Parts: sequence; C-alpha cells; structure tokens
Amino acid sequence: MRFSTHLTFGGNCAEAFRFYERALGGKLETMMTWGESPLAATMPPGWHDKVVHATLTVGGATIAGADAQDHEPARGFFVLVSVADVAEAERVFAALSDGGDVRMPLQKTFWSPAFGVVVDRFGTPWEITT
Repeated sequence: MRFSTHLTFGGNCAEAFRFYERALGGKLETMMTWGESPLAATMPPGWHDKVVHATLTVGGATIAGADAQDHEPARGFFVLVSVADVAEAERVFAALSDGGDVRMPLQKTFWSPAFGVVVDRFGTPWEITT
C-alpha cells in the first residue's frame, strides 16, 4: 500500500505545480489540461486551459493535482515534508513561504532540529521538518 497527496485548486494548478517543482526540487511528470482530455466538450468556457491531472515526483513521493470547478480549500490536513538537514529545511521553508503565511517559523523543537508550518500562496498547508 502506498499513499500520496492529491491537491485541488480553483484554476491555478499549473502555476502551483511549477512553483512546487522549483521549491521542492521535484520533477513535473504530467500536466494535462481539461481541453486535452476526453472531457473537453463537457467543460465550460474558460476551463479548457485548466489542469485535469498533474503529477510531481519529489524523491520517492508523488504529489498529484487538478483544478476543480467546485474547489474549496481543505481543512484539517498538512503536507508533511521531511528533509535530510537543517539547511535543506531552511531552503524549502523559505521557498514555500514566498507570498505565503508563516504559521510557525522554522525553529528547533524538542522533537526536531528544524520544524515550521507555512500555508503557501496557493493555500496549501505545509509542515517542514528534519
């Protein structure tokens, strides 16, 4: 059994996934628009250039994403990113914080040499830890 994260957006999935690719050092594997999909004829005007499916690989993990017409920000979850060292935690945290809302600055805690919480500019909540 394997778990992965699937994020939904209200129209800016492509922008978010290109940002995550840079910020997390991942590789964008898939980016298909609604207009390129078999459902193109059923989509309302303005949605053909929105994303029906995106995948980003980071290390051994996959993050999937899509634009959804009925998008509502999810509550009660964080994407937890565990990195090898404090320097990498600082880099990732700084990148995700750009234009975002820092909820807990990256800091030493009793359970981690570096832990922080940020909601990025796309509304995705992240916990960064070493």
